[in-house]
Amino acid sequence: MPMIPFAYHRPTSLAEASALGEQFGSCAAFLAGGTELLPDYQRGRETAAHLIALDEIHELRGISVDGDTLRIGALTTVAELASSPLVASWLRALAEAARSIGSPQIRSRATVGGNFCRAVSCADLPPAAIAGRARLRLSSRTGERVIDAQEFFVSSRHTVLAHGELLVELLVPAREVASGTSFQRFAHRRGMAVAVASVAAGVTLDDDRIGAATIALGAVAPVPIVVDEARSLLVGERPSASLFRRAATACADAAQPISDIRGSADFRRALVGVLAGRALEQATARARERT
Repeated sequence: MPMIPFAYHRPTSLAEASALGEQFGSCAAFLAGGTELLPDYQRGRETAAHLIALDEIHELRGISVDGDTLRIGALTTVAELASSPLVASWLRALAEAARSIGSPQIRSRATVGGNFCRAVSCADLPPAAIAGRARLRLSSRTGERVIDAQEFFVSSRHTVLAHGELLVELLVPAREVASGTSFQRFAHRRGMAVAVASVAAGVTLDDDRIGAATIALGAVAPVPIVVDEARSLLVGERPSASLFRRAATACADAAQPISDIRGSADFRRALVGVLAGRALEQATARARERT
């Protein structure tokens, strides 16, 4: 399918980009790496008549530490995320999720912001960010706001972003001493296959009991799912295989998968149980390494 005609804009500041987005409203789309957006144009899924490129806004780039926060700019590429020692140290699950995305060519173009803002259900970075309690800084012409990563998604391909509002950066809090994270996914082959199901877990230990836990599911619902029931089962308990099995069952029960060419709903639900158990075991082992 041929791409529809569009006007191309290339702002050099956040304020200019926000003003353009606000001016054109639902007729505008922001371009970062384009690895999801441009195929959407080709498929006819995206029909915005104004394409606003963000590559000249340097404030959106980079990975840096600011006190007790790791800042990851929205235009940071997935390849940069995957290879960053800072990211691996602060939120290992996020580095693992980045390494699982596409091919080297795709990772060199795809961006953190695009992986969030296109809001596809199988995106790998959001569950990992949620497991690490990351927050998102959003900016518009009228001001800024910071929200939890799990609050960003409304439905498949829809976020809380208003017209003219941009995702500026991810804010990752410093790791607690006895904490660990893990990202687990299943795809039908290595390389460019998208996730059939994914699970990210974060665990903090307190005197060999679980003091805090977060489990986020990907690719098994329109948006990432945070499984509060699993967290309730885990907190206050000593880690054990039986405990993790119960929590994994709660995760499988919370999944809302569909059946499609990549797998049936039942297959995906079973996968969630397996991946959740693995994620919890690995996150706990990594937390013990830091005690």
